[in-house]
Amino acid sequence: MKPKLILEKKAFELTIIRLCYQLIEIHNDFSNSVIIGLQPRGVFLAKRLNVELERILNKKHLEVGALDVTFHRDDFRKKELIPNATQIDFIIEDKNVILVDDVLFTGRTIRAGLDAMLAFGRPNDVELLVLIDRRLSRNLPIQAKYIGKTIDSVASENVKVDWKETEGHDRVWIYSS
Repeated sequence: MKPKLILEKKAFELTIIRLCYQLIEIHNDFSNSVIIGLQPRGVFLAKRLNVELERILNKKHLEVGALDVTFHRDDFRKKELIPNATQIDFIIEDKNVILVDDVLFTGRTIRAGLDAMLAFGRPNDVELLVLIDRRLSRNLPIQAKYIGKTIDSVASENVKVDWKETEGHDRVWIYSS
């Protein structure tokens, strides 16, 4: 199957803006909320959300962090995984945490993220935000509260999010492996 573009630059930008407004509806001024991006690619989305939320709210500092889940993954001994930096320089105890990743597929990375996050305290609430939800391939009972785009794909298909920070363009592709 030839790669199919499912989210181009303008739709990508609009999706992030829409997600920000959904977050504002629930979290208001973010005074008791924090955003944590899962390394590596959820961090790109968390940073984009931060920039847009600061613009919309006219607020200069939201608490945004990056969380590495490498050693909490159930497959870390089976693969050669390279750890990424965790950067959480704020307290999550009794905060509302928005956990962010680019693609929700089986749910295993999110489960690892939940485990890793608990090392930093016990949050009041945890919500999941994803750019792409591949809803047909879940291995765990995990679902996102905030979803940029839902796609129906089979296990033999892959979803690739291109970020301008790494690939030079913002877009999302689906292709057969």
